[in-house]
Amino acid sequence: MIEYWHNPRCSKSRAGLALLQDRGAEVTVRRYLEDAPSADELRAVLSRLGIPAIEMMRRGEARFKELGLSKDTPEEALVQTMAENPILIKRPVGITADKAAIGRPPENLLTLL
Repeated sequence: MIEYWHNPRCSKSRAGLALLQDRGAEVTVRRYLEDAPSADELRAVLSRLGIPAIEMMRRGEARFKELGLSKDTPEEALVQTMAENPILIKRPVGITADKAAIGRPPENLLTLL
């Protein structure tokens, strides 16, 4: 089972979902902008990804600049900011019990199968 953090307005997110479904994956879709992950959920996903929070963030997003964030912002502050501003989470994200992948490019999600 793959939990899929999805934004249906995003072409990469739609492409990633289609790719997984075409491969027969069992996917549970979570519209993360409407059902934002908690800071604890974000920490768990970051652990599965093996990356720092800044690498999971949409740094080109206007909100990132508005909040004065940078690569020097403390890790915990970045995690909390993503929980409070899910628009900053890079999408899509696929999550299994023991690993995760950011679908940029969508083919990255195939590592979850």
